Amino acid sequence: MMEEIDAIGLRCPLPVLRLRKRLAALAPGARVRLLADDPLAQVDVPHFCTEQGHVLEDAGEEAGVLRFTIRRG
Repeated sequence: MMEEIDAIGLRCPLPVLRLRKRLAALAPGARVRLLADDPLAQVDVPHFCTEQGHVLEDAGEEAGVLRFTIRRG
């Protein structure tokens, strides 16, 4: 089962901070889906994953909601 973080309505840097906190509590290889509507998340989430050694498996947008699937490194 994949965990989901609903960060809709939150502005930078809160979506990434919630993602960081959730990933820290999970085992390597665990997957998390992040939902956000802050346009800066399109830059912040991939940068966070690269810097922290996590894998951004998927990213997309539907009806103004950004969706990211991240695997903990």
